[in-house]
Amino acid sequence: MNKKLVTGVSGWISGCTLLVLALTGCADDSGEQREAWAQTFCDLRQPQAEKIAAAHQSIADVSEREDATPEEVKEVDVTAYQNLSEAYAALADALGEAGDPPVDDGAQLREDAQGELNALSQAYGELQSTAEELDTSDRARFAEGLRELAGKVEELTRSGDEALSELQSGELGEALAAQPSCRTPTPGPPDTEETEGAGETEGGGGTEGTAEAGEEQAEESPEKSPEKSPEASPEESAGNTDG
Repeated sequence: MNKKLVTGVSGWISGCTLLVLALTGCADDSGEQREAWAQTFCDLRQPQAEKIAAAHQSIADVSEREDATPEEVKEVDVTAYQNLSEAYAALADALGEAGDPPVDDGAQLREDAQGELNALSQAYGELQSTAEELDTSDRARFAEGLRELAGKVEELTRSGDEALSELQSGELGEALAAQPSCRTPTPGPPDTEETEGAGETEGGGGTEGTAEAGEEQAEESPEKSPEKSPEASPEESAGNTDG
């Protein structure tokens, strides 16, 4: 009896050990799959994150130039919105190329994120069209148009931060955070804290300050040419880049 009991217990322990080893192996495989997926997506994401950051920075740079004309501000904004539209569309494509993340409901997570990124791309494309139609000859209307654009960019910046939030949570988020190519700053407008009070607006509203400065200049010195009217004020603050 004792021998049979010992044999039975030993067999049960061996079975449990094999089960634990099997489960551990599955966990290791899942972790490796998440890391592989994260590396693929992050490598595809990085150039687009840089493009998004550069677009916001270009708006900030032209806003800081005292000699920038309304025409120059408009040209920079139009180009920036086009680049933002292209970058978010490319991010959506990157998710498709990376495939479904190896987590529960991975397919749904990918589809949701792609939908949000494509919506952002379309929205920035619409801002590009709106910016192209701005009339630089009328300072007041130009300033108002930039204010409206700034408000919309602020909303889109928040949406950009949220677009990949589900993917960046849990174990998949840890795998993404471990990738060097995903450690770049969250794409978004430059920080406004250092330039607070200079007319900047979060999420792209630096153009608002630029237009207001030009409008005031035109009112105070109507005899001056618009090309010599200063356009001041740095651009807004970020997002979640993704980004």
